[in-house]
Amino acid sequence: MDGLEKMAVVEEFVEYRFYIVCEEHSDPVNVEGILQQYIERILGNFSPLLAPYIWQDQPFNLRYKPRKGDRPAHIGGMTRVGDNIEDEWFIVYLVQQITKEYPELAASVEDNDGEFLLIEAADFLPKWLKPENSANRVFFYRGKLCIIPVLQDDGDLIDPANSMSISQALELLYAHPDGFLASNAISKAVQRRITGYPEKTIESLHRAHCYVPAGIAVILKERPHLVSAGVQAFYLRDPIDLKACRTFCYFLPETRVLTSVTFTKCLYAQLSQQKFHPDKRSGYTLPALLHPQYKAHDLGMKLAHGFEILCSKCTRSLDDATISPLQTSLWTGFLNALKKKDFFKGEIEGSARYSELLKNAEIYFLQSVIRPESSLAKSPAEEVLRLLNTLSINVEELKHEEANLPPDEDDSWLDLSPERLEQILQEAAGPKEYIPTSSENEQKYDLSDVTESMKAFISKVSSHEGAELPRVSCQAPISFDMDSFTSALEKIIGSGQEELDSDDLESEEEFESLGSDNEDPSEDQYPLGNLHSYMQVMDRELAQTNIGKSFYTKNKMSSNKHSSSHPDEDSSSGEETAAEDVSLASVDVDINLVKNLLESFSSQAGLAGPASNILESMGVRLPDNTDQET
Repeated sequence: MDGLEKMAVVEEFVEYRFYIVCEEHSDPVNVEGILQQYIERILGNFSPLLAPYIWQDQPFNLRYKPRKGDRPAHIGGMTRVGDNIEDEWFIVYLVQQITKEYPELAASVEDNDGEFLLIEAADFLPKWLKPENSANRVFFYRGKLCIIPVLQDDGDLIDPANSMSISQALELLYAHPDGFLASNAISKAVQRRITGYPEKTIESLHRAHCYVPAGIAVILKERPHLVSAGVQAFYLRDPIDLKACRTFCYFLPETRVLTSVTFTKCLYAQLSQQKFHPDKRSGYTLPALLHPQYKAHDLGMKLAHGFEILCSKCTRSLDDATISPLQTSLWTGFLNALKKKDFFKGEIEGSARYSELLKNAEIYFLQSVIRPESSLAKSPAEEVLRLLNTLSINVEELKHEEANLPPDEDDSWLDLSPERLEQILQEAAGPKEYIPTSSENEQKYDLSDVTESMKAFISKVSSHEGAELPRVSCQAPISFDMDSFTSALEKIIGSGQEELDSDDLESEEEFESLGSDNEDPSEDQYPLGNLHSYMQVMDRELAQTNIGKSFYTKNKMSSNKHSSSHPDEDSSSGEETAAEDVSLASVDVDINLVKNLLESFSSQAGLAGPASNILESMGVRLPDNTDQET
C-alpha cells in the first residue's frame, strides 16, 4: 500500500490485490476488459461462500484498479474487519483459493500492520527477511505461499537487496513458477490459521432467541447480514446517539415478538457482554434477572436500540431509500450471468431451494457487486429503511411462529476457563512436542538440560538486534578455556609482570593493604602484579561477604554432606574451617545457575516471567512447583 493510503486508514483492515502473472498487455482497454471478466468469474464462483457469510464491518469485494506508477493494472479490494479477526483469516483463505482456481493470478494480502502473514510466521523467517525489504516479496501463487528472496543466481534483479518493485516480482514469478515456495515451517504457520475453512464459517455463528420489534424480525429474516450493522451501532454508541432512543420512531416496543437471530460469535459477545439500562421514556423494560426469558429480552432491547440509532443517522429521504438496486439493469445482467454459470444447479424457478439461492445472490449483489461510489450503493441504514418500508410486517403471524423456533444455542463458550485459555494459546503457538504431566516431570526431569540449554544460549551470536535463542535444548555445549581467556585479557591490559600504574589504585596504602585482611603467609608467593593474584585476592574478599557465602562451591557441598551425616557434632569449629576452605574453593557454575533459575521460576508463582520465558524459548519446560510450605 502506498504511504499516503496507509496514513489515511486507521481502522483494522485487510487489503488484497490480484495480478495477472504473464507478459503485460500493451492495450490498456484490453487489460481492463480481461480484469473485469476475472471479477465476474471470481464473484460467480465464490458467491456460495460469500453470500451467507456475516461480516463484522465490510464484505469482501473486488474492483478494477488502473495502472498507477510502477504498479500494473490489477483487481483488488479493501475490507474493514473491525474486531473480528476471523474475517481477516477468511479473506486469506479466499485469496489462497482464488489463486488456486485461477493459476494465472498472483495475490498479495496485507493489513494495517503490513505483511501480517510474515508476522504470523515470525519464528520461522530467514534472517535476511526484514520489514524494510519485505515489500512486494510475499504472494499467493497457484494456491501456495511464495517468498521471493533478496538474491538471485541469474541476476534478474537490479538491486534486490534493497527494494523489489511489483513488476520485477511478477516477472520473476512468471519466469520461475515453482522457484519461490515458502519453507514448510512458514507455510504451515499460515496454513494453520486457515485450516477448517469454509466449514469454520458455520462454527463461528451463534443463534439466540431475542425479543425484538416485528420490523427487525422481518428485516433480519430477509437480510441476515444486517445484524452486524445493528450490533455495531449499539456497541459504538455515544450519548448523542442515545438521544434518538428516548422515544422510538422506527421500532416501537409494543410490537416485540420472539424470534431467532443468527449472530457471529464476535457480534453476540459484543451485544451480550455490555450492561445497558434503557431510558424509561423509551418504553422498553426488562423482566426480573431470574426470569427465564431475561436474556432474550435483554438482547432484543439492545438490538432495537442499535437499529434505531442506525436509522436515525440516515441522511437520505425515505423516498430515495425505497429505490432497490435489484430493480436495475445491473442486477438483471448479474442474474443472467449466474444462470449461465449454472449457479442455481438446475433448480426449478420458484422452488424453495431456488428461492434460497436467489436470496443469497441478492445479498451478494448488494454487498460486493455494486460499487461503493455508485449512486445505487446504499448504506446499511438506507437498506434497513428500504426494507422497513417495502416488506409486509404481520405481527400476529410472527407470534404464531414463536412455537416453531429452533432452540436457543448454549453460550457457555463465553466463559473461558484457564484450561481452555491454555488450549487456545497452545493452538495459536502451533503444535508442540509431547509435554509430560507434573508427576512425570518430577520423576524424569534432568536439570542438566537447563545448564546445557543456557550454555547453548550463551554460545549464540548477539547483536544490536538482540540475542538468538536456540530452538532446542540439545545444542552442543561450549567449552571455556581459562588459559586462553587469561592470555587474551593480559594482552589487553598489559603483561602480568608489569608494575601497576598509579592510576590503578587511589594510593599506595590501598595497594599495600589489598591482602591485609588475611594473615595467610602463603599470599606472599603471588605477585600482586599478576592477573591470577588479582583474581584470587578478589575471591578471598568475596568469600567473606554474604554474596560469596551464597554461592555453592565444591567444598561447601562436601561439607554439607558431612554435616548432614553427623548432626550432633559441634558446628562452630567446622564453620571456621569451612570459611578458610571456601575462600580457595572453586564455584560450581552449573549448580549456581540451576539454583538461581529455579528460585526465579518459583517466584513467578505459575505466571509468565523472565525465567520461564527464556527457558521455554530454548525448548526447556520446567515442571510446576508442587511443594507445599509447612
